[in-house]
Amino acid sequence: MLSEFLHYGHTYNNLAFCVLRMLSIFKTFFWLGWISFGGPAAHIGYFRKTFVEKMKWLDDNEYAQIVALSQFLPGPGSSQVGFALGYKRGGLLGACAAFLGFTLPSILIMIGLALLSSQVMDTSAFQNVVHGLKLLAVVVVADATWGMYKNFCKNTLSVSLCLLTAIALLVMPSIIMQIAVLVFAAIVGTLFLQSEKSHSNGSNSSPFKPNLVPLILFIGLLLGLPFAAHISPELGLFNDFYQAGSLVFGGGHVVLPLLQNIVGDQLSQDAFLTGYAAAQAVPGPMFTFATYIGYELLPSNPIAGALIATAAVFLPGFLLLLAVLKNWQQLAQKPKVASALAGVNAAVVGLLAAALYQPVFISAVLKPLDIALVLVGFYLMKQLKLPIIWMVVFFMLAGFATGLV
Repeated sequence: MLSEFLHYGHTYNNLAFCVLRMLSIFKTFFWLGWISFGGPAAHIGYFRKTFVEKMKWLDDNEYAQIVALSQFLPGPGSSQVGFALGYKRGGLLGACAAFLGFTLPSILIMIGLALLSSQVMDTSAFQNVVHGLKLLAVVVVADATWGMYKNFCKNTLSVSLCLLTAIALLVMPSIIMQIAVLVFAAIVGTLFLQSEKSHSNGSNSSPFKPNLVPLILFIGLLLGLPFAAHISPELGLFNDFYQAGSLVFGGGHVVLPLLQNIVGDQLSQDAFLTGYAAAQAVPGPMFTFATYIGYELLPSNPIAGALIATAAVFLPGFLLLLAVLKNWQQLAQKPKVASALAGVNAAVVGLLAAALYQPVFISAVLKPLDIALVLVGFYLMKQLKLPIIWMVVFFMLAGFATGLV
């Protein structure tokens, strides 16, 4: 009897600990979901500042590997990074808690904006506040780029890979070029760079095995949903957005033409562009553009349409990530792979540097006063160590104030 009681108490304690950990992960990402303005590159900066520098869930090397992996897989890049961070901290439940926490604020705002439509977004006050938050994104991305540069570009070859990646993506920005430079960096790293971990893991020769369950589910849904799409409008909507999420490499703005093809003439061009403008203005992942479109495409039950479209567009990228993430660290320990990742890490810094200019800098810095505000932002962040929430407040007020002059 006593042993059963002790076993029950142990199980209860484990369950309580698990629930508390999931709530902690959710709370951390939910907070970030309200303040992560500026698009995917800025999100990577926010995540690095929070989970590498502040909370120390992982080091820069592990973080760069996750960022690199997200660039190779279709789906929402920055959300995949957040999903992977949650997985690392709390397994599959932690990954789901991270996704829900980071995405929920954006979903709520997008549904609210779908209700209000252009009545809010067309006002000058709203546009001025958004402009201020774009300036904050410049500060965050620049800080992340510099921090990762110091860690991964320590010799001539790694600096050269970083520079070549940035130049290539600035001159010919495209997802094909992005993948090409990462592959090139991996090859160069394998041949000429030696990771610090290459010496101690030579005996690790077990083969890399993907997780078959999420991989089979991804393929099954991709091939099977088109045959079920005619059964109901909800299934048709889910299929359309699942197909779009399966084909988007790089996330963010790349999803625009795919969703435009899905919508066709079901939605006016003005309504479509209003939703796209809203997705760029709100914090969190740009993939919640699907939330707005789903709301508009299912007028009989718009809230359900918004949630179905959101779940469908994110799901394929997460299934693919789960297929490889579990054994990714094991693979990364192999000497040749570790050397390849040393090259990829340097290229990721170049990728962030290119993103710092386009789209982050050129969409935010429009006049000398904007540069002045960015410099003030660096001072507040690096010298005064101002918490990020106060940085958000400062740039919202600065954007509103400068719009009045």
